[in-house]
Amino acid sequence: MNMFLDYLLTAIPLGMTFLYGCTGEILTEKAGHLNLGIPGIMCMGGACGALALKMMYGTAVPPVLIVIIAILAAFIGGVLMGAIYSFLTVTLKANQNVTGLAMTTFGVGTTKFIMSGMAINAMQYLYALDYFRFPFAESTTSLKYCGVMVYLAIVIALIASFVLTRTRVGLHLRAVGENPATADAVGINVTAYKYVATCIGSGVAALGGLFYIMDYSGSFEAYKSIEALGWLAIALVIFTLWRPHISIIGSIIFGALYLAGSHIPTLLGIKLDMSATPLLQMLPYVVTIIVLIVTSVRKKRENQPPASLGLPYFREER
Repeated sequence: MNMFLDYLLTAIPLGMTFLYGCTGEILTEKAGHLNLGIPGIMCMGGACGALALKMMYGTAVPPVLIVIIAILAAFIGGVLMGAIYSFLTVTLKANQNVTGLAMTTFGVGTTKFIMSGMAINAMQYLYALDYFRFPFAESTTSLKYCGVMVYLAIVIALIASFVLTRTRVGLHLRAVGENPATADAVGINVTAYKYVATCIGSGVAALGGLFYIMDYSGSFEAYKSIEALGWLAIALVIFTLWRPHISIIGSIIFGALYLAGSHIPTLLGIKLDMSATPLLQMLPYVVTIIVLIVTSVRKKRENQPPASLGLPYFREER
């Protein structure tokens, strides 16, 4: 029982990394933009947050403010990445797939440059580890990973779900994603909605990178794994059918599936070859493919992506 509880307490916080990226990508896709730059944006969020923590090292800033400032730094870093993506895809009408992949390449490369430079004095940002893991920093179990940013991820997902389904802003955003020409015709500022949704979504996704470094992993080498988790966050969007509140449960499932290779054999008392672990880490992708097939066969409109996803909007053609 204790082993299962430890497995669950490890899967939940890992899932929050996916939840940040997934919630951010849902906001972006609801505006009609497919942002494949999420992995790079999450990497940049971690790097910006770590840089802010390094700058506050040795100062008299209270722990609460240290956490808040680092979160804001990560969020702003994500917003700036989102602004670049928006300028290229919304204003310049660049191909969204190519632009997203370029953003991932740029974000991952820049993060490696920044974080490798700080690796020698990693304690200049890892000193804040206990602050992020509050109130369970002193725990000797996996409960220590359930810090403040775990709850922040859930709150953001719930707020995003409420805004999308219960507010006029959410209605307008969904209209922009479904049919920007019609939304434009009724007076909705399509360009503004696309920019704001993409920038805020990128900012939220960036928090996933900071969380993974400063809470779940707590290692100076954590940045090397963020890109792979970013792709899983994008897969989670499909798995949860573009619904932020369902993403909360979906992220925990993804976390459990991702860790299955190292925990399930132990729980079942099975001796498994280490070479099988990477294969078991593919489970989230396999489950996503199955969900995609099922939803495509059922052909329910509410389970499909926004109609204009990935398509540039040319106002003169409406």
